Amino acid sequence: MTSPLTLRCLRPALLLAFCCLAGCAADDRPVQMGGAIFGTTWSLTYLGAPTGVSPSQVHSEINAAFALVNKSMNHYDPSSLISEFNALPPQTPIEVDWDFTYVLSAALELIAATRGAYDVSLSALSDLWGFGPEGPKQFPDAADIAMARAQVGVAQLDWDSTTRTLSKRAPGLKLDFSSLAKGYAVDLGADVLSDLDIPHFMLEVGGEVRVRGSSPRGDAWRIAVERPETGARGGIQAALAVSDTGIATSGDYRNFFERDGQRYSHLIDPRTGYPIQHDVVSVTVVHGSAMMADAWATALTIMGSAEAMVLAEERGLAVYLLKRSGDTLEAFSSTAMAQWMPEEGA
Repeated sequence: MTSPLTLRCLRPALLLAFCCLAGCAADDRPVQMGGAIFGTTWSLTYLGAPTGVSPSQVHSEINAAFALVNKSMNHYDPSSLISEFNALPPQTPIEVDWDFTYVLSAALELIAATRGAYDVSLSALSDLWGFGPEGPKQFPDAADIAMARAQVGVAQLDWDSTTRTLSKRAPGLKLDFSSLAKGYAVDLGADVLSDLDIPHFMLEVGGEVRVRGSSPRGDAWRIAVERPETGARGGIQAALAVSDTGIATSGDYRNFFERDGQRYSHLIDPRTGYPIQHDVVSVTVVHGSAMMADAWATALTIMGSAEAMVLAEERGLAVYLLKRSGDTLEAFSSTAMAQWMPEEGA
């Protein structure tokens, strides 16, 4: 997409650990490539491609997958499908494409699962708050927030998944797939690599990751969760050893502002209309889909540590959560995360 995806500017919170290549045979050496996309960057490391699958073919097909997402879900591009929907007046149906359908359906399921803590129709509130680097120039008053909230909520969508027909009832309602689109692009790219019979890869877009098979070292891919340090890249907080899955992190330790002694995140809680103020610093989720890892990480960050960890256990989600406790950090791992966290020294 042509600009950074709104409200998800925490990058990189996952440090991609590309393993030492010593000992690899010449024909087993990994191929690395990358570029700019969606207002951020992408990178790919792969090895074991079949004879006849060239790096140029891989690059071309990955970019084709990204272009599909861009055309469907880039709300910064006025010609995209999502922008076309956002500009429509109420009660005006539009037929959306299959990819849009898939992502919207996933979002609706997550909204229900989080009881409204996660929402993809927050644009009216986002526009009202108008976050800049130092936060909003002026805090909205309660009346303005109430008016904006009247333009928010997927309950005001009319959606028929069988015909892929979508319309809205609130005139100011807009959809924003920022917390899904990059992850979905990673998932599509991973599908491309699998279709090319590439057995081992790490694909990343703006911090959303999918891995398959083994690293160049022959073991699991190593990914580090960043230690939150305001204003600069931190060290390693935790290490993950992963394969055949997706990973994403969300948080507020770089994307926040302070006003009158209070710390506010740039993430808005749709249930209140205000930026979140609780104790969560970052949430890392490991999930089979990079799209769902990203969306769940966003949702759990908004919910707060206690509610987030309860839901993680109920849903069997692999979650690593950092919370602020005074001047220190506390780390919490869900039961399902244990399989991805090697023992110290392993």
